[in-house]
Amino acid sequence: MSSVSAVMPFRCSRCGASYEATAYKMIDARTEPSLKEKVKDGSIFIRECPSCGCRELIGGPVIYRDSRLLVCLSDRRLAVEGLDEMQGRLVPDVGSLIEKVKIFDAGLDDVPLEFCKFVTRQELGKAVELKFLRLEGADNDIIFTYPDAGAMQLLSVGFNVYEDCCGIVRRNPGISAGLQGLVKVDREWVEQFLA
Repeated sequence: MSSVSAVMPFRCSRCGASYEATAYKMIDARTEPSLKEKVKDGSIFIRECPSCGCRELIGGPVIYRDSRLLVCLSDRRLAVEGLDEMQGRLVPDVGSLIEKVKIFDAGLDDVPLEFCKFVTRQELGKAVELKFLRLEGADNDIIFTYPDAGAMQLLSVGFNVYEDCCGIVRRNPGISAGLQGLVKVDREWVEQFLA
């Protein structure tokens, strides 16, 4: 498999100008490793109007694949064969696709990380949407971002919280049992195990 892109027509939401930009339907970072960084920084999903400079997201559907991860950005359930040892994830938006790639690229697993987000929200006492940004420092602190009062906030969580959540997942085989095929691993998915 290799990456698939096409030049697509777009209309600027600001000035109404029509123009064309490249949109990816399949991003294969195994055959084109340079695309992974463009996914992680989001640049592969941005189109810019040549008339007024307005920058907008190019939405899905799109499939991302690397050596251990396959992520489908789609609003409907898809059947995928040949995942073998790969993790298959279904996401609703570009931001979630970028986050999944960052999580797995950092050597983490999104299942315990979603439990880690749950614990962190409980400790914060806020119903915020945490997004993984990076690992930082000698102790591999987990850096999350979340919107608050019109600005993005950074939050550092000790790696021990993630390790504790890995232990929870290992001790509860029912959690891993439902991870076959494409799975939407998110806040709602985690909360089904905590009810």
